[in-house]
Amino acid sequence: MFTGIVEEVGQVVSVRDHGTNSEIVVTARLAPELRIDQSVAHNGVCLTVVELMNDPVLFTTTGYRVTAVKETLERSNLGDLKPGDGVNLERSLRIGDRLDGHMVQGHVDTVTECLSVEEVGGSWRYTFRVPQQKHLLVHKGSICLNGVSLTIAELEAGLFAVAIIPYTFEHTTFRSLTAGQRVNVEFDVLGKYVERMLQR
Repeated sequence: MFTGIVEEVGQVVSVRDHGTNSEIVVTARLAPELRIDQSVAHNGVCLTVVELMNDPVLFTTTGYRVTAVKETLERSNLGDLKPGDGVNLERSLRIGDRLDGHMVQGHVDTVTECLSVEEVGGSWRYTFRVPQQKHLLVHKGSICLNGVSLTIAELEAGLFAVAIIPYTFEHTTFRSLTAGQRVNVEFDVLGKYVERMLQR
């Protein structure tokens, strides 16, 4: 379980196909605190650390490797990653921590396209295409985009918008997001449970 509060933007070092899976190596400042089998959200996708990468000179952990399976690659934008790309990172929530964002599972529902980016008086307005599951979007409700907990500021027939404050802009991959790029979407889990109950 996560909160959608990004800890760090890591850097993709390598992406290698292994059958239908993809092995991704990431460097990050938080790497020395990780352990094998730990869950880390990558652009909102929960992946398991399978190997730690150690610097042979400094004797410190500088990176790690995760594996994304076929379904994850098809449902998210992780298949778009290439060496040099930034990736939003968040470790799993610890019991007793403050819940600063909202409850995020790290299970991406779909991807959608960024339509526009506009600076508005010191903050930024990002507009996105409404995904097929539009009934799960609520004006002023929570949504997780690329692992970032956000509030839907505008909701129209074919688009929705979020506002990004300067801190979030500087400390996530939103600073490099441009129109035409895809982002991972995880809808609010409460809405998904309500939908499920109504279907019974």
